[in-house]
Amino acid sequence: MNINTTCVQGGYTPGNGEPRQVPIIQSTTFKYATSEAMGQLFDLEASGYFYTRLQNPTNDHVAAKIAALEGGTAAMLTSSGQAASFYALFNICEAGSHIVASSSIYGGTFNLIDVTMRKMGISATFVSPDATEEELSAAFQPNTRAMFGETLANPALTVLDIEKFARVAHKHGVPLIVDNTFPTPVGCRPIEWGADIVTHSTTKYMDGHGAAVGGAIVDSGRFDWMAHADKYPGLCTPDESYHGITYAERFGKEGAYITKATAQLMRDLGSIQAPQNAFYLNLGLESLHVRMPRHVENGQAVAEFLEQHPLVESVSYPGLPSNKYYALAQKYFGHGGCGVVSFVLKGGRQAAETFMKRLLLAAIETHVADARTCCLNPATSTHRQMTDEQLQAAGIPAGLVRLSCGLEDKGDLIADLQQALEF
Repeated sequence: MNINTTCVQGGYTPGNGEPRQVPIIQSTTFKYATSEAMGQLFDLEASGYFYTRLQNPTNDHVAAKIAALEGGTAAMLTSSGQAASFYALFNICEAGSHIVASSSIYGGTFNLIDVTMRKMGISATFVSPDATEEELSAAFQPNTRAMFGETLANPALTVLDIEKFARVAHKHGVPLIVDNTFPTPVGCRPIEWGADIVTHSTTKYMDGHGAAVGGAIVDSGRFDWMAHADKYPGLCTPDESYHGITYAERFGKEGAYITKATAQLMRDLGSIQAPQNAFYLNLGLESLHVRMPRHVENGQAVAEFLEQHPLVESVSYPGLPSNKYYALAQKYFGHGGCGVVSFVLKGGRQAAETFMKRLLLAAIETHVADARTCCLNPATSTHRQMTDEQLQAAGIPAGLVRLSCGLEDKGDLIADLQQALEF
């Protein structure tokens, strides 16, 4: 199916007399007639459900749709985008492992990797998204187990050269994990460019209405874990907590990664997405292909307006021909990628605060990628845990404003910006 049709009908096909909409299975547990039947589920010898902490039919239908949208073989939903990022990495890392990550990523994910995972004994090296292949290779260590980046970074809007990062990752025998939250699969499908695992904060454009927090992980089914068995014992050696199952042997390249993440990480850590939230997410997915072009149209118009305004010092939007990532954006997205525009006002942090107070349509929120326009100053909110040096390395000046253009009329958005800049 075309991706537009998959947005509407992927993941769930009702049978005769069954609900047309994905049903909400609001149940923690599931009944079985015999202990033997349930035992097969615990042994991973049969498919089915026994406890919603691990899997739920509603979630699985929606995850299947997202897998189809990304061109993957398996997917799982998590309680948030942060949970998705953590699970995606921790599923193949353990104490003593090392991660190579782009320095231009969401502040919460930077903190997850640089602080929280370091406390777990997992080290990291951050590299510029603009680094050469030689510079990227130099960051790898014998214990490197994953490479991580964001397709379109939040909020710096740097564009990841997916093919370049994938080449380097595969040269060193590790998978490339890409967060594709901002472009969504409607705008970019990283697996087609060499990424092995794709993550999402479904809270953003996929939901699109600020209704439900969630995350997703999609496996391409292409990375050969057994070819690098020495690096990934969790996938390539028997799991004694699951009766000695070797995931890569039992489920192959197509299913090993997500099965382990479900049977092991979700079992032990439990960051499941609520079925009700998955239902809301599916409603958002059904219109994703219609909404994203409008977000991009509004983002492009706003970026062009801001670029010409005398009070604006700089504008970051890869849809602008003047942007350093314009060529990459055309290659991977074919357009600006999303409706988020980052810009710096002359006058720094104080000017940014004054400007945001004057806005009438755009609300000051920590949220982004919503039907309604919103904005924030990352240095004092989402990225406030980062030092000025780390902010600079991530391409986020202290006075930067992140404006997320919603689905309103672009003329009204520009008029609001015009009046707010009259100070």
